Amino acid sequence: MAMHGINKWKKLQNPDEASGPCYDPYFLGTVGPALPLLQEKGIKLAVNAGASEPGVLAAEIAERVKSLGLTLKVAYIEGDECIDQINELRKKGDPLRNLDTGKALDEWGFEPVYAQCYLGSFGIAEALKRGADIVIAGRVADAAPIVGAAIWWHGWDRSNLDQLAGALMAGHIIECSAYATGGYYAGFKDLMDNCENLGFPIAAIEASGETEFTKGAGPGGEMSVGTATSQLLYEIQGPYYFNSDVVADIEGLKMTQVGKDLVRMTGVKGLPPPPTTKVGLTSEPGKLWQAEFHFFLVGIDIEEKAEWTERQIRYAMRDHIHKFTCLKFQLVGSAKPDADNQNAATVDFRVFAQTRDPSIVGAGGGPAGAGLGTMTTDTFVRWCLENFLQSCPGTTVEVDTRQSMARPMLEYWPTLMPQDAFQERTILQWSGERIDIPGPTETKVYGPQKSYETANPVDLSSFGPTTRGPLGWVVLGRSGDKASDADTGFFVRHDDEWDWLRSLLSTETFIKLLGKEYTGNRIDRCELPGVKAVHFLLKDHLDRGSITSSSMDPFGKNLCEYIRGRYVDIPNKFLERGRV
Repeated sequence: MAMHGINKWKKLQNPDEASGPCYDPYFLGTVGPALPLLQEKGIKLAVNAGASEPGVLAAEIAERVKSLGLTLKVAYIEGDECIDQINELRKKGDPLRNLDTGKALDEWGFEPVYAQCYLGSFGIAEALKRGADIVIAGRVADAAPIVGAAIWWHGWDRSNLDQLAGALMAGHIIECSAYATGGYYAGFKDLMDNCENLGFPIAAIEASGETEFTKGAGPGGEMSVGTATSQLLYEIQGPYYFNSDVVADIEGLKMTQVGKDLVRMTGVKGLPPPPTTKVGLTSEPGKLWQAEFHFFLVGIDIEEKAEWTERQIRYAMRDHIHKFTCLKFQLVGSAKPDADNQNAATVDFRVFAQTRDPSIVGAGGGPAGAGLGTMTTDTFVRWCLENFLQSCPGTTVEVDTRQSMARPMLEYWPTLMPQDAFQERTILQWSGERIDIPGPTETKVYGPQKSYETANPVDLSSFGPTTRGPLGWVVLGRSGDKASDADTGFFVRHDDEWDWLRSLLSTETFIKLLGKEYTGNRIDRCELPGVKAVHFLLKDHLDRGSITSSSMDPFGKNLCEYIRGRYVDIPNKFLERGRV
């Protein structure tokens, strides 16, 4: 979305500098073959592929519909572009604090040039109500197309909070397609048969908001309490799931297996939406530059070899090291002892750098792209390379140095803006009619998410003899990102395992399991007993989020698997049931 937004900004500044469309470039190829089937079967389609040009994409689709001799009606949603409103809020003194760090926008050090806020679902519902067959949205909440369809089908309005909340969580679970049917699932080993083609999930949302999930075409995967819970825990931030239409209270959410590939979700409660919605600000490109260099270290004494290499590079950079806004030396992986092949004994030693001075990374008139032979002395690549003839044994460099050449980065700033500061609008492509969508009239201001330790913890010794091993032998889980925050949730399959898990995974224990990954920032903890889960939210864990993160896991997707690999004392009676 940020890249599409900057491309849109370039088009507005100078059309000759922009490249390509500002919507999902793959969507037309995907939807084209489906258009005759949509009309034949009377299927409605709502999608957020419009990115920063939903109107342009809608016009492209309408033209294709016409060329095929079809009569499908296309609508689109606008109102999410809001840089003018952001600038107005700044003039009025709104600090526009970062959702992850709490810092005011004036502390950012970058100027926002583009902004999009998250719209809700009622514009999509209105388009369907007016007869649209295809609705194109840009920056709406990921679940909005599903919620909008449910609003239209069941005739809900903004007062139907429980129903809206149920549909919101149904949308959250199916919004990432096969993630809900076995993709990124900790129990994947049981789904190896036909894993090449996982069936996609389907949510049958009832008038009450309760939902039954099943699996569509495709032989692989499954729809189970485990796969649905795994996706539920992805990218949540605690017991409240916020949206501009409704807030879902999921502490009482329950998943029940009611048949093969059939899961029922109940217990979601709806609360009034907040008076604000999330907005993402993007900085002008060319104000931050990034480069990285990779050494391969082999064999024994890896940590000492890394220290040797880092000290030499820091010495080479000594007069310019203050110019880097971020400089990290990272060992990625570990060498297998007594390895039977060289790859298994090889570790990636990554040097990661960001700076606002393009000259020291070979950009801004420097030698970027000119080849190694023409580089000046004072550049990142040269500082990394010049130690090579005094390097430690078992060290070589990545021969493809393209990552070492500077590339411009974007900075992203997530914040909140009032819902009454923008106007969502539905446009009917076939008639040109423009319909203003009123915002919520009943809202509620929310404080921080609830965070707590377990009530009535059970003495861990009461579970009997134990074996020390990876947490993931009996515990499943999932993790993800929310800008710079990371979230991870862990769940088990049996009731007695739930008592053990909630008693074991205190915040203190979780911090110990994080090890050197713990940043010292706040960690929130909550429980979802209906799915036997403990959830943690790690504030500002991902170093400014996926766009500029120095982490090898910028989306936080692998955090859970790291923790599942950490050793704890596991009751033997759980292991006797079989490992995950």
